[in-house]
Amino acid sequence: MSSDPSKTPLFTAKNLCKSFHNGTNTIQILNGLDFSIDKGEMVAVVGASGSGKTTLLQILGTLDTPDKGELLFEGDNLTSKSDGELSKFRNKSLGFIFQFHHLLPEFSAIENVMMPGLIAGKKKDEMEEPARKLLEQVGLSHRTEHRVNELSGGEQQRTALARALVMKPSLLLADEPTGNLDVKSGNLVFELIKSLCRDFGLAAIMVTHNLELARQMDSIFILKNAVLTQQSHS
Repeated sequence: MSSDPSKTPLFTAKNLCKSFHNGTNTIQILNGLDFSIDKGEMVAVVGASGSGKTTLLQILGTLDTPDKGELLFEGDNLTSKSDGELSKFRNKSLGFIFQFHHLLPEFSAIENVMMPGLIAGKKKDEMEEPARKLLEQVGLSHRTEHRVNELSGGEQQRTALARALVMKPSLLLADEPTGNLDVKSGNLVFELIKSLCRDFGLAAIMVTHNLELARQMDSIFILKNAVLTQQSHS
């Protein structure tokens, strides 16, 4: 989070509230949550299962809407934008990586990485080189033409990471990106996320159960009882 009050953060959430209704019961997931992240900053969000971490990430990624509150990107209010405007914003400015890779099995690794650009209307020739370069950066230059079922779990997640970065986003949102991997593959994916964020000057918010990984990031936030609080690294 920014220590300079005159500097506009890359991304800010103000007074976010979210609840779900279960019959006559109301379950408060987020209660007056405030949060900001600067360009190039890496932030971990940790909390118990069911604490609302994924819901928070989906709201920050404009995939879900809060009951109350505002989202600001470089000072621009996202809350009042249309679905079409938010879709363009996500495609241009956000990268997503999830616990399950969500790759398209009928396509090769490089085709999956190119997909966000093709969806945005870019030509295949325009996307092939950056996709190939990213696959090389994540150690998969020898697997570019392989289909998803021919890749290991770690290779699939590295392909998903390349896909998340191909549009050169400003902010990466990662939901348990190592949670479905063995320790070795998980550590490799995390180290790649760290190094690529540094290389691209990319901000990152990562939801994780892994405190060891969280401590390697710039800031740690705990989501508990619908409230987000910053934790010391010590």
